[in-house]
Amino acid sequence: MSIAAMLLLVVSFTNAQSSDVKAEAILSDYFSLKDALIGDDTKKSAQEGSKLVASLKAFDASSYSKENQEELADIIEDATEHAEHISESAIDHQREHFKTLSKDIADLVSITGTKSTLYEQFCPMYDKGSAWLSTSKEVKNPYYGSKMLKCGKVQKTIQ
Repeated sequence: MSIAAMLLLVVSFTNAQSSDVKAEAILSDYFSLKDALIGDDTKKSAQEGSKLVASLKAFDASSYSKENQEELADIIEDATEHAEHISESAIDHQREHFKTLSKDIADLVSITGTKSTLYEQFCPMYDKGSAWLSTSKEVKNPYYGSKMLKCGKVQKTIQ
């Protein structure tokens, strides 16, 4: 292998690691937002929405294939819009945007992968059925918070 090829491999690996770190930061901020919604905390949800906007904007998809880069750009753009709405809204509206945001984050994870085991959970009651991601098998519903904390089930494990 030539030195140039080795350098390209190192740069690609470094960029992939950087993207993975940025993807994990997005997940971390998403889970903080989810926890704030579970706690019925409008102000904290808004703050976490703002943090998520920043981590979404910091994501670099350059180490992914051209096809994945285009898909990731669409996901990031949509997720950023929903996170911005969450950062400016009352809790009912935050929860509405969290539904689509959760789909975006699940789509992101399907491309970037994750170092953690995640659980896709589902509430059949909220808006004709709504999913979200969690790091725990225990269901804590972000759509209803304290009103119906345990409403839902694990529908998929992501590893």
